[in-house]
Amino acid sequence: MAEKLTPAALDLALPKLPGWIVGEETAFLQKNFMFDDFDQAWDFMGRVARLAKKMDHHPEWSNIYNRVHITLSTHEAGGLTEKDIEMAWGIDQMA
Repeated sequence: MAEKLTPAALDLALPKLPGWIVGEETAFLQKNFMFDDFDQAWDFMGRVARLAKKMDHHPEWSNIYNRVHITLSTHEAGGLTEKDIEMAWGIDQMA
């Protein structure tokens, strides 16, 4: 089982993840992405889906036209783990 990040580890990781917000006592990371149109948003979601499958770590997300809202958390650990940090970084590389 993945271990929940310590507050110190999270503090070190966050500067590498601009725009990601930590919520509910380090239980999750969230970020909103905006694109020019629905096609770009959908293409982005497809790339994120392939990353999620590769990492075996799946986000909670929603899409409304050109906006994609993503939440990351490792439920089995009860909060954020290194896997969430890695996934957030990978998602940012695709945006």
